[in-house]
Amino acid sequence: MNNSNNSKQVAIIGAGPAGLMAAEVLSAAGISVHVFDGMPSVGRKFLLAGLGGLNLTHAEDFEHFVTRFGERSAQCASWIKAFDNQAIRNWAQGLGIETFVGSSQRVFPTDMKAAPLLRAWLHRLRHPTAGTPVTFHMRHRWTGGIRRTPTQGFWFECTTPQGLHSFEADALLLALGGGSWSRLGSDGAWQAWLKALSIELLPLRPSNCGFDVRGGWSTFFADKFAGAPLKSVSLEFTDSTGKRFKRKGEFVITQTGVEGSLIYAASSILRDEIERNGQATLFLNLRPDMTPERLLAEVSHPRGSKSLSGHLKSRLNLSALHTTLLHEVLSKEALNDPQQLAHGIGHLPLTLSATRPLDEAISSAGGVRLEALTPDLMTLAQPGLFVAGEMLDWEAPTGGYLLSACLASGRVAGLGAAAYLRS
Repeated sequence: MNNSNNSKQVAIIGAGPAGLMAAEVLSAAGISVHVFDGMPSVGRKFLLAGLGGLNLTHAEDFEHFVTRFGERSAQCASWIKAFDNQAIRNWAQGLGIETFVGSSQRVFPTDMKAAPLLRAWLHRLRHPTAGTPVTFHMRHRWTGGIRRTPTQGFWFECTTPQGLHSFEADALLLALGGGSWSRLGSDGAWQAWLKALSIELLPLRPSNCGFDVRGGWSTFFADKFAGAPLKSVSLEFTDSTGKRFKRKGEFVITQTGVEGSLIYAASSILRDEIERNGQATLFLNLRPDMTPERLLAEVSHPRGSKSLSGHLKSRLNLSALHTTLLHEVLSKEALNDPQQLAHGIGHLPLTLSATRPLDEAISSAGGVRLEALTPDLMTLAQPGLFVAGEMLDWEAPTGGYLLSACLASGRVAGLGAAAYLRS
């Protein structure tokens, strides 16, 4: 990789969705693109995330879509406006991948798989009908340092199976992911390296994560129900600042607490409350389709010789998981008092004491502060150095929003790098 032919070259470090989208934009602009990644193959986290069905984006309208990015909605909206959910579907179609909108408004490839899309994408990057072919350097792990070249480009080093190699580029684009799933390459090691370059950062924190319950489950409950889904419940939580969350869905009991889609949707507000006050108490409605009056009437119905669990099964169709969870949380007095029991079924408190470790989270919050970047995602401290994807300080729930913003930010950074080289 050199500049002997006087052509402009961009090095992209990180071969996930954001890095690949930046490569596509730069390739189309006729710029020589070299993609580096420490893993043996491209898109490892992308492929794993797609094992259960690749959720490309979400079909809701733009105004609602951008609200899913919380405090960073305005900044993320500026990226997504130029590459929205329909643009993503059109892009996939251009790769020969048809998509459909599921019942939850999530958008998937018709075959639900990530691998065919990734193969088609890589083929187009390596063999474009127009533009410059992209060159990939796998098993090339960036060591973290950069130096300015005499032409104000960048010099950097990578460790490879053949030893330490150095490279030069006119612009450098980082798309190294956040701090979760380190076994797939997103280990957050770049934080120390960027801090040394005077780039402003916020600590990485778990997002779309599980939680530990205060005091832990009893051994009996954890051993019997870890991995069991709690379906068709509603979760309600109001934090100490007045921010409120309420949604119906399902989640999973774990050995130490809870995880799953409904918990992930509330994870940012729960995490922030734990950081402020050391704990967060949410409330579950185990029968959200029933009014409080009906719950009380059913619970108060004479049960005869039936056990409490048998009574709740026959009157409310509560499963063994439901009834054991009630025993886990409520006092013996509450279980034997119809009014307290009915209230508990519809408003069961669950106190969480900690997030699960960052490496277990689906994604991460924190990273490079958006205020430390230009609108086209170039670092103010290091002109010519661009950042995209989950390295940036934004977060979103699952449901296609994460991948959408990674693709859109990669496109913005790629366009920015192209404009920088032209200038």
